[in-house]
Amino acid sequence: MGQYRIAALPGDGIGPDITREAQKVLEAVAAKFGHTFAYEEALIGGAAIDETGSPLPDETVARCKASDAVLLGAIGGPKWDTTDPDGVRPEQGLLGIRKALELYANLRPVKIFDALIDSSTVKPDVIRGVDIMIVRELTGGIYFGKRERVGEMAYDTMEYNAYEVERIVRMACELARARNTANVCSVDKANVLEASRLWREVAHRVAAEYPDIELWDQLVDNSAQQIIKNPRQFDVMVTGNMFGDILSDEASMLSGSLGMLASASLGDGPGLYEPSHGSAPKYTGMDVANPTATVLSAALMLRYSLELGREADAVEVAIERVLADGYRTKDIMSEGRELVGTSRMGDLIAERVE
Repeated sequence: MGQYRIAALPGDGIGPDITREAQKVLEAVAAKFGHTFAYEEALIGGAAIDETGSPLPDETVARCKASDAVLLGAIGGPKWDTTDPDGVRPEQGLLGIRKALELYANLRPVKIFDALIDSSTVKPDVIRGVDIMIVRELTGGIYFGKRERVGEMAYDTMEYNAYEVERIVRMACELARARNTANVCSVDKANVLEASRLWREVAHRVAAEYPDIELWDQLVDNSAQQIIKNPRQFDVMVTGNMFGDILSDEASMLSGSLGMLASASLGDGPGLYEPSHGSAPKYTGMDVANPTATVLSAALMLRYSLELGREADAVEVAIERVLADGYRTKDIMSEGRELVGTSRMGDLIAERVE
């Protein structure tokens, strides 16, 4: 039995709706396994801008740093959109909390549940058995490089230091070992970008420390094709910030919906766990959003931050049972299945935690 402090950042749009369901499932875990989860809610994103003028208040950073893990809903929405280079945007809160907690690795598992094979637009024989772990470098690259707008010209800079590549490739190799595999695909654009040539050199230098791991290179444009053509060739994929952002969203469509794609951000501080989808403000409070990605993110939290592997397994099995029983939210609905809302899906998963 353990006691754990979780910083809950519901955020914007459907964020509060889906975070509520993840907490519901975590409470079922607590009851079944004898744990205590204490939640401290804090503001981030657009909600924080409206309340404080800042997308990431100091109080939020302090609460996150004092927690064992952070559970985030979603941020952003048209209300706060701006093209002003000096404007305040919700996304600054997300980038800021990653920096503040020194979270340099984003894990995005893409696992195809057998019950959802028919929900995908990709042929069943292509996606059956797919289980990919995409490891995305999170605090470097073009999203954090020097940028400027001068009149009608603007630029963003992709920058990487060797140590940033070293630590993310090392994590990918360790994950491959933990998954009992020996396959790591390093994705870059080394035929064009100097930053990618550094990436490739350092990746192979690190991989040499893991003689049991086969590290192979693939250009990002080819990866975008291969994820759809032959996704089973991948086990662990490791890549830079922008490439990982795009490829993981593409890979999510193998399952038919971003509502099934969880995310974990790890590093030197408390881990941050969030669904990979956005805030979908038009569905706020309508009880139609799929909470499964957030619940799966909570399972990652149990596994990686709280070191509760048995409990994480119980949540994942509960989701498999709900899907096998034919329950579907709007985004993954198919003929012959039973349509349920956000809250009901949370109830169903919680009920099946054993």
